Amino acid sequence: MTFDEYEQTALTTVLSTGDPFKDLLHWVLGLNGEAGEVAEKLKKIIRDKNSVITEEDKQELAKEIGDVLWYLAVFAHDLGVPLDQIAQQNLDKLKSRKDRGVLGGAGDNR
Repeated sequence: MTFDEYEQTALTTVLSTGDPFKDLLHWVLGLNGEAGEVAEKLKKIIRDKNSVITEEDKQELAKEIGDVLWYLAVFAHDLGVPLDQIAQQNLDKLKSRKDRGVLGGAGDNR
């Protein structure tokens, strides 16, 4: 499955408010909430399980990562930028940084 195929399928499960701005805000807040759930699960693994990630933990983390992916897909769609394109642009950016020896450091435009 490509990112674009995932995006098109994810769109079949969208509940829109009908207000483009509210929808974008919903996607961004949802994205942050789901990313927070990934972080929270990992925090508890560190705190309660001495940083040992079990197969069950991996499956639970994967579910949360899936929720992050869903929000990314619908957010990208509402921005009018295909998820495949976003993925390729990101890889191109990182390759350029690697080629120029600036993977580390600070700043968006390095």
